[in-house]
Amino acid sequence: MKHRFTGLLYGWLAILTLMILASIILSLLLRFTSLGASTLSQSTTVISLIAFLSGGIFAGLKTGERGWLIGLLTSLGFSLFVFLYQYLGLQQSFSWLQLIYHSAFLLAGMIGGMIGVNVKQKNS
Repeated sequence: MKHRFTGLLYGWLAILTLMILASIILSLLLRFTSLGASTLSQSTTVISLIAFLSGGIFAGLKTGERGWLIGLLTSLGFSLFVFLYQYLGLQQSFSWLQLIYHSAFLLAGMIGGMIGVNVKQKNS
């Protein structure tokens, strides 16, 4: 149990770190280039998918078993954090479009978890 929770923490930290780095880079690009809002929207979606995939990979590497479940829990935990922040902090509820995005993020995390477990098993 402790091993799985450690994997989840690694996955959440990976997602959070990638999101913060991407936010800094995108804000600098927005400030110093002619990057438009439509490009920014597409970029954030792709970066978020990559972050959730990477978080699943890190969690799967750390646990070494049940990659789909660890990836799902990693993505679900981070999506729950985003929902709680949005609902409690900003007084906004989830829209249908956000539900679709977060479903894709859950899928990316599951795939990442499966990749992470298989990479670890291959290297062992």
